Amino acid sequence: MDRWTAPVILEALIPGRMQSHFEGGECVFRPGTRPQASALVGFIDSHRGRFGVEPVCAVLEFPASTYYAVKKREGEPSRRQRRDERLKGQIMRVWEDRKKGRRVYGARKVWRQLRREGIKMARCTVERLMRELGIAGAVATRKRPRTTVPDAGGQQPADLLARDFTADVPNRRWVADITYTDTACGFCYTAFVTDLFSRKIVGWQVADHLRAGLALDALEMAIFIS
Repeated sequence: MDRWTAPVILEALIPGRMQSHFEGGECVFRPGTRPQASALVGFIDSHRGRFGVEPVCAVLEFPASTYYAVKKREGEPSRRQRRDERLKGQIMRVWEDRKKGRRVYGARKVWRQLRREGIKMARCTVERLMRELGIAGAVATRKRPRTTVPDAGGQQPADLLARDFTADVPNRRWVADITYTDTACGFCYTAFVTDLFSRKIVGWQVADHLRAGLALDALEMAIFIS
């Protein structure tokens, strides 16, 4: 690169620095302000089409060999990336196995199977790679119970309250309902009777079933308390 090319490149790259650099003998970057190699490589990439790599590197005082070394590393996968690709193949093999994984294994079971086969990796690694692969274990969902099953062929009970949920005195009007909650041991059902005057529950019963005795026990408790 001749003595006239460098000033032109510098002025194009960093306007206003040509005269101070070549006449004053200053460096392109002041002490302590030199960017990281990755930033310089990106800057060179954006101007290499106009000036070429070597001239821009010379002006920036950045070795062209370093630039090419960085570009080579960018094109090659890292050791972790290569290992991840190998492990992904093993994970997919176990997950899709018709006798073992059957596409229902989660990260824990896949991890255990790989360990039995002598393939050692952390469980968190299996979880991360399964997320990257977009696969997951099958999640069993419980069927929600129905507390009210209408009888299509039978007659519905009459609305004795006529949708009037008020009362003038205690224990004159009661309403009842059944609800449930999901627990670690299964569904838990609760029947309760509410007094429309006080708006308080006057009878209740808890059970692990939906048989008629659940509602009758709650009603008996309300009668006993009142």
